[in-house]
Amino acid sequence: MGNTKLNLNSDPIKFGTDGWRGILGVDFTLERLLKVAVASAQELAYRAPEDLSSNQIVIGYDQRFLAKEMAEAIASAVRGCGLEPLISSTSVTTPACSWAVVNHKALGALVITASHNPPEWLGLKIKSYLGGSVEREFTSAVEKRLLAGGGIVPIEGKTKIFDCRKEHLNQLRRKFDISAISTALKDKNIKVLVDPMHGSAAGCLSELFEDNNIHEIRSNRDAFFGGDPPEPLLKYLSQLILNIENCAKSGFIPLGIVFDGDGDRIAVIDEKGKYCNTQLLIPLFIDHLARVKKLSGCVVKTVSGSDLIRFVADYYQREILELPVGFKYIASEMLSRQVLVGGEESGGVGFGGHIPERDALYAALLLLEAIAEGSQPLGQRISSLQNDFGYSHFDRIDVVLENSELRKKCELFLRQNPPGKIGGKLVEEVITIDGIKLRLGTSHWLMFRFSGTEPLLRIYCEAPTKEEALSTLHLAKELVEGI
Repeated sequence: MGNTKLNLNSDPIKFGTDGWRGILGVDFTLERLLKVAVASAQELAYRAPEDLSSNQIVIGYDQRFLAKEMAEAIASAVRGCGLEPLISSTSVTTPACSWAVVNHKALGALVITASHNPPEWLGLKIKSYLGGSVEREFTSAVEKRLLAGGGIVPIEGKTKIFDCRKEHLNQLRRKFDISAISTALKDKNIKVLVDPMHGSAAGCLSELFEDNNIHEIRSNRDAFFGGDPPEPLLKYLSQLILNIENCAKSGFIPLGIVFDGDGDRIAVIDEKGKYCNTQLLIPLFIDHLARVKKLSGCVVKTVSGSDLIRFVADYYQREILELPVGFKYIASEMLSRQVLVGGEESGGVGFGGHIPERDALYAALLLLEAIAEGSQPLGQRISSLQNDFGYSHFDRIDVVLENSELRKKCELFLRQNPPGKIGGKLVEEVITIDGIKLRLGTSHWLMFRFSGTEPLLRIYCEAPTKEEALSTLHLAKELVEGI
Protein backbone atom coordinates (compact mmCIF):
# COMPACT_ATOMS: atom_id res chain seq x y z
CA MET A 1 0.00 0.00 0.00
CA GLY A 2 2.85 2.36 0.82
CA ASN A 3 4.09 2.17 -2.77
CA THR A 4 0.74 3.00 -4.34
CA LYS A 5 1.04 5.91 -6.78
CA LEU A 6 -2.12 7.99 -6.81
CA ASN A 7 -3.58 9.34 -10.02
CA LEU A 8 -3.62 13.13 -10.12
CA ASN A 9 -7.06 13.05 -11.74
CA SER A 10 -9.99 10.95 -10.60
CA ASP A 11 -11.43 8.38 -12.99
CA PRO A 12 -14.97 8.76 -14.33
CA ILE A 13 -17.66 7.07 -12.27
CA LYS A 14 -18.07 3.67 -13.90
CA PHE A 15 -19.55 0.53 -12.41
CA GLY A 16 -17.49 -2.64 -12.66
CA THR A 17 -18.30 -6.31 -12.20
CA ASP A 18 -19.94 -5.67 -8.84
CA GLY A 19 -20.42 -2.03 -7.94
CA TRP A 20 -18.44 1.19 -8.09
CA ARG A 21 -15.07 1.32 -6.38
CA GLY A 22 -12.14 3.69 -6.23
CA ILE A 23 -9.24 5.03 -4.20
CA LEU A 24 -10.62 6.76 -1.12
CA GLY A 25 -10.11 10.50 -1.35
CA VAL A 26 -9.24 10.42 -5.06
CA ASP A 27 -11.93 8.55 -6.98
CA PHE A 28 -14.20 7.75 -4.05
CA THR A 29 -15.17 10.99 -2.29
CA LEU A 30 -18.19 11.99 -0.22
CA GLU A 31 -19.32 14.45 -2.89
CA ARG A 32 -19.26 11.81 -5.61
CA LEU A 33 -20.77 9.14 -3.36
CA LEU A 34 -23.79 11.29 -2.54
CA LYS A 35 -24.46 11.75 -6.26
CA VAL A 36 -24.14 8.00 -6.91
CA ALA A 37 -26.33 7.17 -3.92
CA VAL A 38 -29.06 9.53 -5.14
CA ALA A 39 -28.97 8.13 -8.69
CA SER A 40 -28.96 4.54 -7.36
CA ALA A 41 -31.83 5.15 -4.93
CA GLN A 42 -33.90 6.84 -7.64
CA GLU A 43 -33.29 3.94 -10.02
CA LEU A 44 -34.24 1.39 -7.35
CA ALA A 45 -37.51 3.25 -6.77
CA TYR A 46 -38.16 3.63 -10.50
CA ARG A 47 -37.71 -0.08 -11.19
CA ALA A 48 -39.69 -1.36 -8.22
CA PRO A 49 -42.62 -3.59 -9.21
CA GLU A 50 -46.08 -2.13 -8.76
CA ASP A 51 -47.03 -4.58 -6.01
CA LEU A 52 -44.03 -3.56 -3.87
CA SER A 53 -45.38 -0.89 -1.54
CA SER A 54 -42.17 -0.30 0.44
CA ASN A 55 -40.13 2.88 0.19
CA GLN A 56 -37.28 1.54 2.35
CA ILE A 57 -33.68 1.17 1.22
CA VAL A 58 -31.33 -0.94 3.35
CA ILE A 59 -27.92 0.61 4.04
CA GLY A 60 -24.97 -1.46 5.19
CA TYR A 61 -21.22 -1.03 5.54
CA ASP A 62 -18.08 -3.06 6.11
CA GLN A 63 -15.12 -2.48 8.47
CA ARG A 64 -13.12 -0.13 6.23
CA PHE A 65 -11.94 3.33 7.16
CA LEU A 66 -14.86 5.80 7.01
CA ALA A 67 -17.30 3.11 5.81
CA LYS A 68 -19.74 3.72 8.66
CA GLU A 69 -19.55 7.49 8.24
CA MET A 70 -20.15 7.21 4.48
CA ALA A 71 -23.15 4.94 5.14
CA GLU A 72 -24.64 7.46 7.53
CA ALA A 73 -24.10 10.20 4.94
CA ILE A 74 -25.93 8.37 2.15
CA ALA A 75 -28.87 7.83 4.51
CA SER A 76 -29.43 11.59 4.16
CA ALA A 77 -29.20 11.29 0.37
CA VAL A 78 -31.80 8.50 0.37
CA ARG A 79 -34.05 10.60 2.58
CA GLY A 80 -33.64 13.49 0.11
CA CYS A 81 -35.13 11.24 -2.58
CA GLY A 82 -38.30 10.87 -0.53
CA LEU A 83 -37.34 7.35 0.53
CA GLU A 84 -36.75 5.80 3.95
CA PRO A 85 -33.21 4.66 4.81
CA LEU A 86 -32.87 1.60 7.06
CA ILE A 87 -29.29 1.36 8.34
CA SER A 88 -27.45 -1.52 9.96
CA SER A 89 -26.52 -1.06 13.61
CA THR A 90 -23.04 -2.46 13.02
CA SER A 91 -20.63 -3.41 10.25
CA VAL A 92 -22.14 -6.29 8.36
CA THR A 93 -21.52 -8.70 5.50
CA THR A 94 -22.89 -7.84 2.08
CA PRO A 95 -25.01 -11.06 1.98
CA ALA A 96 -26.64 -9.96 5.24
CA CYS A 97 -27.77 -6.78 3.48
CA SER A 98 -29.15 -8.88 0.61
CA TRP A 99 -31.10 -10.99 3.09
CA ALA A 100 -32.38 -7.84 4.80
CA VAL A 101 -33.82 -6.61 1.49
CA VAL A 102 -35.80 -9.84 1.11
CA ASN A 103 -36.77 -10.00 4.77
CA HIS A 104 -38.02 -6.41 4.93
CA LYS A 105 -39.42 -6.40 1.37
CA ALA A 106 -37.35 -3.29 0.71
CA LEU A 107 -36.64 -1.52 -2.59
CA GLY A 108 -33.03 -2.64 -2.45
CA ALA A 109 -29.77 -2.04 -0.62
CA LEU A 110 -26.78 0.28 -0.83
CA VAL A 111 -23.68 -1.25 0.76
CA ILE A 112 -20.51 0.73 1.48
CA THR A 113 -17.73 -1.77 0.81
CA ALA A 114 -14.74 -2.35 -1.42
CA SER A 115 -15.01 -6.09 -0.85
CA HIS A 116 -11.58 -7.72 -1.31
CA ASN A 117 -9.80 -4.66 -2.73
CA PRO A 118 -6.70 -3.18 -1.03
CA PRO A 119 -7.15 -1.05 2.12
CA GLU A 120 -7.03 2.31 0.35
CA TRP A 121 -10.14 1.50 -1.68
CA LEU A 122 -13.79 2.08 -0.86
CA GLY A 123 -16.91 1.42 -2.89
CA LEU A 124 -20.64 0.98 -3.22
CA LYS A 125 -22.59 -2.18 -4.07
CA ILE A 126 -26.24 -2.04 -5.12
CA LYS A 127 -28.71 -4.83 -4.41
CA SER A 128 -32.10 -5.05 -6.09
CA TYR A 129 -35.46 -5.71 -4.41
CA LEU A 130 -34.87 -9.42 -5.12
CA GLY A 131 -31.74 -9.45 -2.94
CA GLY A 132 -29.17 -9.99 -5.68
CA SER A 133 -26.75 -7.69 -7.47
CA VAL A 134 -28.26 -5.39 -10.05
CA GLU A 135 -27.51 -6.11 -13.69
CA ARG A 136 -25.48 -4.06 -16.14
CA GLU A 137 -28.61 -2.45 -17.56
CA PHE A 138 -29.34 -1.01 -14.11
CA THR A 139 -25.85 0.41 -13.53
CA SER A 140 -25.84 1.88 -17.04
CA ALA A 141 -29.06 3.70 -16.14
CA VAL A 142 -27.40 5.01 -12.95
CA GLU A 143 -24.45 6.27 -15.00
CA LYS A 144 -26.89 8.05 -17.35
CA ARG A 145 -28.59 9.72 -14.40
CA LEU A 146 -25.18 10.96 -13.23
CA LEU A 147 -24.37 12.40 -16.66
CA ALA A 148 -27.76 14.12 -16.81
CA GLY A 149 -26.94 15.97 -13.60
CA GLY A 150 -29.65 17.46 -11.47
CA GLY A 151 -29.50 17.66 -7.73
CA ILE A 152 -31.17 16.30 -4.66
CA VAL A 153 -30.50 18.04 -1.37
CA PRO A 154 -29.64 15.54 1.38
CA ILE A 155 -32.06 15.75 4.30
CA GLU A 156 -30.72 15.30 7.81
CA GLY A 157 -32.87 13.31 10.16
CA LYS A 158 -33.06 10.34 12.50
CA THR A 159 -32.40 7.13 10.56
CA LYS A 160 -34.11 3.90 11.58
CA ILE A 161 -31.50 1.42 12.83
CA PHE A 162 -31.88 -2.37 12.77
CA ASP A 163 -29.74 -5.40 13.62
CA CYS A 164 -28.93 -6.56 10.10
CA ARG A 165 -26.24 -8.96 11.32
CA LYS A 166 -28.54 -10.72 13.79
CA GLU A 167 -31.33 -11.14 11.23
CA HIS A 168 -28.92 -12.83 8.81
CA LEU A 169 -27.49 -15.16 11.47
CA ASN A 170 -31.00 -16.12 12.55
CA GLN A 171 -31.85 -17.02 8.96
CA LEU A 172 -28.74 -19.24 8.77
CA ARG A 173 -29.81 -20.95 12.01
CA ARG A 174 -33.13 -21.79 10.36
CA LYS A 175 -31.34 -23.32 7.36
CA PHE A 176 -28.92 -25.61 9.23
CA ASP A 177 -28.95 -27.91 12.25
CA ILE A 178 -25.93 -26.24 13.80
CA SER A 179 -26.10 -28.25 17.02
CA ALA A 180 -25.90 -31.54 15.07
CA ILE A 181 -23.04 -30.24 12.92
CA SER A 182 -21.11 -29.11 16.01
CA THR A 183 -21.56 -32.47 17.76
CA ALA A 184 -20.43 -34.41 14.69
CA LEU A 185 -17.34 -32.25 14.22
CA LYS A 186 -16.35 -32.75 17.86
CA ASP A 187 -16.90 -36.50 17.56
CA LYS A 188 -14.53 -36.50 14.57
CA ASN A 189 -11.96 -34.43 16.51
CA ILE A 190 -12.20 -31.61 13.95
CA LYS A 191 -11.33 -28.11 15.14
CA VAL A 192 -12.42 -25.17 12.98
CA LEU A 193 -10.13 -22.18 12.60
CA VAL A 194 -11.65 -19.07 11.04
CA ASP A 195 -9.83 -16.15 9.39
CA PRO A 196 -12.24 -13.29 8.54
CA MET A 197 -9.24 -11.19 7.43
CA HIS A 198 -10.34 -8.30 9.69
CA GLY A 199 -13.57 -8.11 7.68
CA SER A 200 -17.24 -7.87 8.52
CA ALA A 201 -17.76 -11.66 8.86
CA ALA A 202 -15.68 -11.55 12.05
CA GLY A 203 -17.31 -13.35 14.95
CA CYS A 204 -20.21 -14.72 12.94
CA LEU A 205 -19.31 -18.44 12.97
CA SER A 206 -18.32 -18.21 16.65
CA GLU A 207 -21.71 -16.72 17.46
CA LEU A 208 -23.56 -19.34 15.43
CA PHE A 209 -21.84 -22.29 17.09
CA GLU A 210 -21.57 -20.86 20.60
CA ASP A 211 -18.85 -23.29 21.62
CA ASN A 212 -15.08 -23.53 21.94
CA ASN A 213 -14.66 -25.58 18.77
CA ILE A 214 -14.46 -22.42 16.66
CA HIS A 215 -11.26 -20.40 16.97
CA GLU A 216 -10.97 -17.08 15.12
CA ILE A 217 -7.88 -15.11 14.20
CA ARG A 218 -7.70 -11.58 12.74
CA SER A 219 -11.23 -10.85 13.90
CA ASN A 220 -10.48 -7.36 15.21
CA ARG A 221 -11.20 -4.30 13.11
CA ASP A 222 -8.07 -3.13 11.26
CA ALA A 223 -8.66 -0.62 8.47
CA PHE A 224 -5.28 -1.59 6.99
CA PHE A 225 -6.19 -5.32 7.01
CA GLY A 226 -2.72 -6.16 8.28
CA GLY A 227 -1.22 -4.50 5.19
CA ASP A 228 -2.73 -6.92 2.66
CA PRO A 229 -5.96 -6.89 0.67
CA PRO A 230 -8.71 -8.86 2.48
CA GLU A 231 -8.85 -11.34 -0.39
CA PRO A 232 -8.84 -15.08 0.41
CA LEU A 233 -5.75 -15.94 -1.63
CA LEU A 234 -2.97 -18.27 -0.45
CA LYS A 235 -0.31 -15.53 -0.33
CA TYR A 236 -2.28 -13.67 2.36
CA LEU A 237 -2.97 -16.67 4.63
CA SER A 238 0.39 -17.49 6.25
CA GLN A 239 -0.92 -16.80 9.76
CA LEU A 240 -3.86 -19.17 9.31
CA ILE A 241 -1.64 -21.90 7.87
CA LEU A 242 0.70 -21.59 10.86
CA ASN A 243 -2.30 -21.97 13.18
CA ILE A 244 -3.44 -25.03 11.19
CA GLU A 245 -0.01 -26.63 11.62
CA ASN A 246 0.03 -25.94 15.38
CA CYS A 247 -3.52 -27.27 15.73
CA ALA A 248 -2.53 -30.51 13.99
CA LYS A 249 0.48 -30.89 16.32
CA SER A 250 -1.92 -30.60 19.26
CA GLY A 251 -3.74 -33.73 18.09
CA PHE A 252 -6.74 -32.16 16.36
CA ILE A 253 -7.85 -32.45 12.73
CA PRO A 254 -7.84 -28.79 11.71
CA LEU A 255 -10.03 -27.09 9.14
CA GLY A 256 -9.42 -23.46 8.21
CA ILE A 257 -12.15 -21.23 6.76
CA VAL A 258 -11.38 -17.83 5.23
CA PHE A 259 -13.78 -14.97 4.44
CA ASP A 260 -13.04 -11.87 2.40
CA GLY A 261 -13.55 -8.28 3.57
CA ASP A 262 -17.34 -8.19 3.14
CA GLY A 263 -18.14 -11.85 3.71
CA ASP A 264 -19.28 -12.91 0.26
CA ARG A 265 -16.20 -14.95 -0.73
CA ILE A 266 -14.74 -18.07 0.86
CA ALA A 267 -11.61 -20.20 0.71
CA VAL A 268 -10.48 -23.10 2.89
CA ILE A 269 -7.25 -24.59 4.24
CA ASP A 270 -7.47 -28.36 4.71
CA GLU A 271 -6.00 -30.53 7.46
CA LYS A 272 -2.63 -30.75 5.67
CA GLY A 273 -2.33 -26.99 5.19
CA LYS A 274 -3.38 -27.14 1.53
CA TYR A 275 -5.23 -24.17 0.05
CA CYS A 276 -8.65 -25.04 -1.37
CA ASN A 277 -10.48 -22.41 -3.40
CA THR A 278 -13.96 -22.68 -4.86
CA GLN A 279 -12.59 -24.56 -7.87
CA LEU A 280 -12.34 -27.49 -5.44
CA LEU A 281 -15.18 -26.59 -3.07
CA ILE A 282 -17.94 -26.30 -5.70
CA PRO A 283 -17.50 -29.96 -6.84
CA LEU A 284 -17.77 -30.96 -3.18
CA PHE A 285 -20.95 -28.89 -2.79
CA ILE A 286 -22.45 -30.52 -5.90
CA ASP A 287 -21.67 -33.98 -4.51
CA HIS A 288 -23.17 -33.19 -1.11
CA LEU A 289 -26.30 -31.43 -2.38
CA ALA A 290 -27.05 -33.99 -5.11
CA ARG A 291 -25.98 -37.23 -3.43
CA VAL A 292 -26.77 -36.62 0.24
CA LYS A 293 -29.50 -33.97 0.26
CA LYS A 294 -31.09 -35.19 -3.00
CA LEU A 295 -31.75 -31.63 -4.17
CA SER A 296 -32.57 -30.79 -7.76
CA GLY A 297 -31.40 -27.97 -10.00
CA CYS A 298 -28.75 -27.09 -12.53
CA VAL A 299 -25.15 -26.05 -11.90
CA VAL A 300 -23.94 -22.61 -12.94
CA LYS A 301 -20.27 -21.75 -13.31
CA THR A 302 -18.33 -18.86 -14.77
CA VAL A 303 -16.03 -19.32 -17.74
CA SER A 304 -13.03 -19.28 -15.37
CA GLY A 305 -14.42 -22.24 -13.39
CA SER A 306 -12.63 -25.58 -13.20
CA ASP A 307 -13.42 -28.45 -15.54
CA LEU A 308 -13.85 -30.56 -12.39
CA ILE A 309 -17.11 -28.70 -11.74
CA ARG A 310 -18.42 -29.86 -15.11
CA PHE A 311 -17.27 -33.46 -14.59
CA VAL A 312 -19.05 -33.81 -11.23
CA ALA A 313 -22.18 -32.08 -12.54
CA ASP A 314 -22.25 -34.42 -15.54
CA TYR A 315 -21.93 -37.43 -13.24
CA TYR A 316 -25.07 -36.37 -11.38
CA GLN A 317 -26.77 -35.62 -14.71
CA ARG A 318 -27.14 -31.94 -13.99
CA GLU A 319 -27.40 -29.33 -16.70
CA ILE A 320 -24.42 -26.99 -16.49
CA LEU A 321 -24.36 -23.38 -17.64
CA GLU A 322 -21.13 -21.45 -18.31
CA LEU A 323 -21.39 -17.67 -17.99
CA PRO A 324 -19.22 -14.53 -17.96
CA VAL A 325 -17.34 -13.66 -14.76
CA GLY A 326 -19.49 -11.79 -12.24
CA PHE A 327 -22.00 -13.22 -9.80
CA LYS A 328 -24.77 -11.03 -11.18
CA TYR A 329 -24.93 -13.36 -14.19
CA ILE A 330 -25.29 -16.37 -11.89
CA ALA A 331 -27.90 -14.53 -9.83
CA SER A 332 -29.95 -13.90 -12.96
CA GLU A 333 -30.14 -17.65 -13.56
CA MET A 334 -31.03 -18.26 -9.91
CA LEU A 335 -34.03 -15.98 -10.35
CA SER A 336 -35.23 -17.62 -13.56
CA ARG A 337 -34.72 -21.35 -12.95
CA GLN A 338 -33.97 -23.94 -10.28
CA VAL A 339 -30.26 -23.81 -9.47
CA LEU A 340 -28.48 -26.32 -7.25
CA VAL A 341 -25.31 -24.27 -6.88
CA GLY A 342 -23.69 -21.42 -8.77
CA GLY A 343 -20.18 -20.15 -8.26
CA GLU A 344 -17.05 -18.44 -9.51
CA GLU A 345 -13.37 -19.18 -9.06
CA SER A 346 -12.78 -16.03 -7.01
CA GLY A 347 -14.62 -17.45 -4.00
CA GLY A 348 -18.26 -16.50 -4.52
CA VAL A 349 -20.87 -19.29 -4.25
CA GLY A 350 -24.66 -19.11 -4.12
CA PHE A 351 -27.27 -21.81 -3.53
CA GLY A 352 -30.84 -22.46 -4.57
CA GLY A 353 -33.35 -22.02 -1.79
CA HIS A 354 -31.36 -19.14 -0.31
CA ILE A 355 -30.90 -15.60 -1.64
CA PRO A 356 -29.80 -15.01 -5.27
CA GLU A 357 -26.41 -13.91 -4.01
CA ARG A 358 -23.08 -15.39 -2.98
CA ASP A 359 -22.96 -15.91 0.77
CA ALA A 360 -19.71 -17.11 2.33
CA LEU A 361 -21.25 -17.86 5.73
CA TYR A 362 -23.92 -20.06 4.13
CA ALA A 363 -21.17 -21.80 2.11
CA ALA A 364 -19.12 -22.34 5.28
CA LEU A 365 -22.06 -23.95 7.07
CA LEU A 366 -22.79 -26.19 4.09
CA LEU A 367 -19.12 -27.21 3.99
CA LEU A 368 -19.15 -28.06 7.69
CA GLU A 369 -22.38 -30.00 7.20
CA ALA A 370 -20.76 -31.99 4.39
CA ILE A 371 -17.68 -32.77 6.50
CA ALA A 372 -19.87 -33.69 9.48
CA GLU A 373 -21.91 -36.06 7.29
CA GLY A 374 -18.96 -37.81 5.68
CA SER A 375 -16.26 -40.14 6.92
CA GLN A 376 -13.26 -38.15 5.68
CA PRO A 377 -11.72 -34.78 6.54
CA LEU A 378 -11.77 -32.15 3.80
CA GLY A 379 -8.44 -32.90 2.14
CA GLN A 380 -9.19 -36.61 1.82
CA ARG A 381 -12.72 -35.86 0.61
CA ILE A 382 -11.42 -33.64 -2.20
CA SER A 383 -8.72 -36.19 -3.09
CA SER A 384 -11.45 -38.83 -3.46
CA LEU A 385 -13.33 -36.58 -5.88
CA GLN A 386 -10.15 -35.97 -7.87
CA ASN A 387 -9.40 -39.70 -7.96
CA ASP A 388 -12.88 -40.30 -9.39
CA PHE A 389 -13.00 -37.42 -11.86
CA GLY A 390 -9.39 -36.47 -12.60
CA TYR A 391 -6.73 -34.32 -10.96
CA SER A 392 -5.95 -30.81 -12.11
CA HIS A 393 -4.21 -27.74 -10.71
CA PHE A 394 -5.54 -24.20 -10.97
CA ASP A 395 -3.66 -20.96 -10.47
CA ARG A 396 -3.97 -17.28 -11.32
CA ILE A 397 -1.63 -14.34 -11.65
CA ASP A 398 -2.53 -10.65 -11.84
CA VAL A 399 -0.60 -8.26 -14.06
CA VAL A 400 -0.82 -4.60 -13.07
CA LEU A 401 -1.64 -2.27 -15.98
CA GLU A 402 -0.07 1.17 -15.67
CA ASN A 403 -2.76 3.01 -17.61
CA SER A 404 -5.92 2.59 -19.67
CA GLU A 405 -4.00 2.86 -22.94
CA LEU A 406 -1.96 -0.21 -22.09
CA ARG A 407 -5.16 -2.07 -21.29
CA LYS A 408 -6.68 -1.14 -24.65
CA LYS A 409 -3.51 -2.20 -26.44
CA CYS A 410 -3.40 -5.59 -24.68
CA GLU A 411 -7.12 -6.20 -25.19
CA LEU A 412 -6.96 -5.39 -28.89
CA PHE A 413 -3.91 -7.60 -29.43
CA LEU A 414 -5.37 -10.62 -27.63
CA ARG A 415 -8.69 -10.35 -29.50
CA GLN A 416 -7.15 -9.88 -32.93
CA ASN A 417 -4.13 -12.16 -32.50
CA PRO A 418 -4.94 -15.00 -30.10
CA PRO A 419 -1.96 -17.38 -30.02
CA GLY A 420 -2.30 -20.64 -31.91
CA LYS A 421 0.13 -22.41 -29.59
CA ILE A 422 1.14 -22.12 -25.96
CA GLY A 423 4.37 -23.85 -25.03
CA GLY A 424 4.16 -26.14 -28.02
CA LYS A 425 0.55 -27.18 -27.29
CA LEU A 426 -1.98 -26.38 -29.99
CA VAL A 427 -4.94 -24.21 -29.04
CA GLU A 428 -7.99 -26.39 -29.67
CA GLU A 429 -10.62 -23.69 -29.15
CA VAL A 430 -10.86 -19.96 -28.51
CA ILE A 431 -13.73 -19.03 -26.18
CA THR A 432 -14.83 -15.40 -25.88
CA ILE A 433 -17.69 -15.57 -23.37
CA ASP A 434 -15.64 -13.21 -21.19
CA GLY A 435 -12.08 -12.27 -22.02
CA ILE A 436 -10.08 -14.77 -24.11
CA LYS A 437 -10.02 -18.42 -23.05
CA LEU A 438 -7.74 -20.84 -24.89
CA ARG A 439 -8.63 -24.51 -24.62
CA LEU A 440 -5.45 -26.64 -24.71
CA GLY A 441 -6.94 -30.03 -23.78
CA THR A 442 -8.93 -31.82 -21.07
CA SER A 443 -8.56 -29.93 -17.80
CA HIS A 444 -6.05 -27.67 -19.54
CA TRP A 445 -6.88 -24.09 -20.49
CA LEU A 446 -5.52 -20.57 -20.28
CA MET A 447 -7.60 -17.43 -19.92
CA PHE A 448 -6.93 -13.69 -20.14
CA ARG A 449 -9.47 -11.33 -18.56
CA PHE A 450 -9.33 -7.70 -17.54
CA SER A 451 -10.62 -6.94 -14.03
CA GLY A 452 -13.87 -5.05 -13.82
CA THR A 453 -12.92 -3.38 -10.53
CA GLU A 454 -9.12 -2.88 -10.59
CA PRO A 455 -6.42 -1.93 -13.18
CA LEU A 456 -5.38 -5.55 -13.60
CA LEU A 457 -5.13 -8.21 -16.28
CA ARG A 458 -6.00 -11.53 -14.68
CA ILE A 459 -4.40 -14.62 -16.23
CA TYR A 460 -5.97 -17.94 -15.22
CA CYS A 461 -4.79 -21.46 -15.93
CA GLU A 462 -5.95 -24.99 -15.20
CA ALA A 463 -3.65 -27.84 -16.15
CA PRO A 464 -3.23 -31.57 -15.41
CA THR A 465 -0.23 -30.83 -13.14
CA LYS A 466 1.01 -27.95 -11.02
CA GLU A 467 4.16 -27.73 -13.10
CA GLU A 468 2.19 -27.39 -16.34
CA ALA A 469 -0.05 -24.73 -14.83
CA LEU A 470 2.86 -22.62 -13.60
CA SER A 471 4.75 -23.05 -16.87
CA THR A 472 1.70 -22.04 -18.91
CA LEU A 473 1.16 -18.95 -16.73
CA HIS A 474 4.81 -17.97 -17.13
CA LEU A 475 4.53 -18.20 -20.92
CA ALA A 476 1.29 -16.21 -20.86
CA LYS A 477 2.88 -13.45 -18.79
CA GLU A 478 5.83 -13.29 -21.21
CA LEU A 479 3.37 -12.98 -24.09
CA VAL A 480 1.60 -10.03 -22.43
CA GLU A 481 4.82 -8.29 -21.47
CA GLY A 482 5.94 -8.51 -25.09
CA ILE A 483 2.88 -6.65 -26.42
